[in-house]
Amino acid sequence: MADHILESRVWLAKARPEVFAFFADPRNLPLLTPAAFRLRLLSTPAPMAAGSVYDLALSWFGVPMRWRAFIREFDPPYRFVDVQVRGPYARWEHRHRLLEEGEGTWIEDRVTYRLPAGALGRAAHALLVGRQLRAAWAYRRARLIALLAPVSARAG
Repeated sequence: MADHILESRVWLAKARPEVFAFFADPRNLPLLTPAAFRLRLLSTPAPMAAGSVYDLALSWFGVPMRWRAFIREFDPPYRFVDVQVRGPYARWEHRHRLLEEGEGTWIEDRVTYRLPAGALGRAAHALLVGRQLRAAWAYRRARLIALLAPVSARAG
């Protein structure tokens, strides 16, 4: 089964170290996630570092489940990569990259993911999951802008 890729880019009028610090605090993840996911951290998170593991509870299409994320790469204040160890996807790799430009920071995300269950997974992606992820990323973008800085008029 082929992987799917979701990419996004947003510019915030904040310095890269400040933006990175926001992302490096796992307690901020629920602030960027739509309420329908009912995302919550299951333990008090330690500061993010390579090798950190975070356990979360969420509701995925109304089904309660657990998600375990592993921080595979961590290079402050430039980038980090989290991967799903346990959760609804057969593969989930989320690369975060922060680039300084002018008086602000570009946040670039690239999520490579795959659903389980072969043809059923492909159908679920076409009918539901792809749309759900695009909506979640639109929400995330709006929340980043609201929480950290107004977005510029730049295209991206």
